[in-house]
Amino acid sequence: VTNRRKNIDTGVSVAAELMGTEILYDFAHNNPILKTKPYTYTHNPRIIARISNFAAINSAMEVDLSGQVNAEFIAGRQMSSVGGLLDFIVGAFFSDNGMSIIAMTSTAKGGKTSRIVPQIEPPSYVTVPRHMADIVVTEYGIARLRGKNLRERAEALIKIAHPAHRESLERRWKESIRT
Repeated sequence: VTNRRKNIDTGVSVAAELMGTEILYDFAHNNPILKTKPYTYTHNPRIIARISNFAAINSAMEVDLSGQVNAEFIAGRQMSSVGGLLDFIVGAFFSDNGMSIIAMTSTAKGGKTSRIVPQIEPPSYVTVPRHMADIVVTEYGIARLRGKNLRERAEALIKIAHPAHRESLERRWKESIRT
């Protein structure tokens, strides 16, 4: 990693915090190619958007067939917080040639539960609205959602769901169509 192609902080890796071993801290101490800055800088979507080709890579608990992302709750229990997820997704959305990727396994509970769901249902919440969804990746492929209508999104997401859950997702999608 050279950071030489970045529009801002060229040649420097920037982090809000560092956690690790003494080896890491020794490396970081007075190192001109590594800077720590406050989260008001590192997580600021306006600053992130200034970095061309910015790629935000995050995970989630579930994604519904419209592209809405839940990155916080499982079965009504809060497992995580929003953190910087939305900041980085918004920054990537407005970055020249930027992209945001939600990377997750297609199932949970040993394959019994699909992490691609027909709809995010209470008591879970939407962390990322569907209009900000860009790319979703599972072990079954990539669903590119940006610029697609709801039908195209659902089809793309069903293709990357676990094969054991695709038929059910497709049936639920067709049942939800009102036109």
